[in-house]
Amino acid sequence: METDTVIGGRTDAHRRPGARRDGRRLRRRFGAWCAGLLFAGTGAVVGCRAADVDGVTPVPQLLAFLPWLLVPTGAGLLLTLLARWWAGAVWGVALLGLLAWFTEPYGKESEPSGPPVAELRVLTSNVEFGRGTGALIDAVRREKPDLLFVQECEYACDAALRRELGAGYPHRAAVEGGGSEGSVILSRFPLTPTPGVPGTMGMPGAVADVRGHAVRLQLAHPMPPLPDQVGLWRAELGRLRDAAGEDDGTPTVLAGDFNASQDHAVFRRILDTGLYDAARLAGAARTATWPARTAPAFGVQIDHVLVSEEFAARRARFLDLADTDHRALVVDLTLHAGG
Repeated sequence: METDTVIGGRTDAHRRPGARRDGRRLRRRFGAWCAGLLFAGTGAVVGCRAADVDGVTPVPQLLAFLPWLLVPTGAGLLLTLLARWWAGAVWGVALLGLLAWFTEPYGKESEPSGPPVAELRVLTSNVEFGRGTGALIDAVRREKPDLLFVQECEYACDAALRRELGAGYPHRAAVEGGGSEGSVILSRFPLTPTPGVPGTMGMPGAVADVRGHAVRLQLAHPMPPLPDQVGLWRAELGRLRDAAGEDDGTPTVLAGDFNASQDHAVFRRILDTGLYDAARLAGAARTATWPARTAPAFGVQIDHVLVSEEFAARRARFLDLADTDHRALVVDLTLHAGG
């Protein structure tokens, strides 16, 4: 015969419902706390995005992966529902809505109004301290770009490009350097070098004669937003913005590893000068270029080809190259007169 143990005048049968209620209450409280922490972290990043600022570490680093914040926000929303925290659920839905809004491509699209005068193909690639040089040379022979922007092209890389591609690309503008400091622009078209943009890593510039039409070229490779170098990252992107804003009516191509995505305010300021992201114009906005190991499934687009309003972009392709942590970007452009 089953009996209940009497403890303090109450049986176990009387204590169990209350204990279960207390357990549920604790689990709900814990779930609400976890959801609150997720929302607080995501909210700080989304708040900076809404305020059009990049904030301080770790916000600039997290902004690069803004669309992926949908995952912790969705998890937090699920926790609020399980915890029956309805105010938190409203908070989560609001964050999801803002993230969805900001995931949309930034800026307006434009179609040149003048007649087409030249077709050209542009390839940009960060070869990671020169390690991806061999794979890049093979890609150049396959893709046959007219303009080639190469970042982190140290001395051995520069020598290999001269030796292997010099006949097809007799014109160049370069900043020589070791490690990540070297950069080069190679061209089938005649080039007149320009001062470029000063930076920790080389950012050469030039003016190309594209079948009788002057086109301003500028390679981009600012410092990445490392935790102790966010100020330097912001300053060097600001210099690129100033260079892009020097509009003398010359069609412009600004290409390279920007170490920034459209979710960074300093990068959007460059677009605000009147440049357009060619990948977006070609229907490939937000296609990841870094890190190559996990792209395109996971990553961020920090390698860009930006063009002025005189250009139309017909196609953008992303190449997986061996021995580098960046994917190369190839875009086919049409230059129009009288943009």
